[in-house]
Amino acid sequence: MAHWVLVISAERYAAERLLSNEALDLTGVEAQRPTDGELVVFVAATEPPVSFGLGRVSGHEAEYTQRVFDAPAPVAELGDPRLCQPGLYPLDTGAFGALAATVRAQSPPSGSANRTWLVSLDLPIEAATPAEAVRTFWTYALRLGPEELPTFVSPADDELAMQAYVLGEPTNLDPEEDD
Repeated sequence: MAHWVLVISAERYAAERLLSNEALDLTGVEAQRPTDGELVVFVAATEPPVSFGLGRVSGHEAEYTQRVFDAPAPVAELGDPRLCQPGLYPLDTGAFGALAATVRAQSPPSGSANRTWLVSLDLPIEAATPAEAVRTFWTYALRLGPEELPTFVSPADDELAMQAYVLGEPTNLDPEEDD
């Protein structure tokens, strides 16, 4: 069984972090193709490059088996120049093991229970009817997107711990605290 590293651009990584995709598309990534069942480690060509997940090839996709978007691990110390260039590259077992270890070290402990989170996007909308307000809301949400709209997140049992996020990153929206 071959092992692979899929290096994606910093821009694609930023977009990938925003959605809960089940897989990364391999179409057009590289002329050489992994076969179904082969293992992949995902790396973002950020500065420094980071590993953010593990997966398994299935058709023209690499399906996630682990993701660590909230705590990606720097991989520059591994010294492989391919980790800075988007593409799909074969890896020997030792290199794959080293990269996979960076992901596993950042993963939550096995058996970690999911928590319930309250996630909200609040927009003041002026409209004549509730239905028109909903249409206007979705128009704004789709037009502005995660680049401009803050989303508010808190544990369901601790609403006072609410934190604003923009582009998947915690954001301070209090102008008085910017000083």
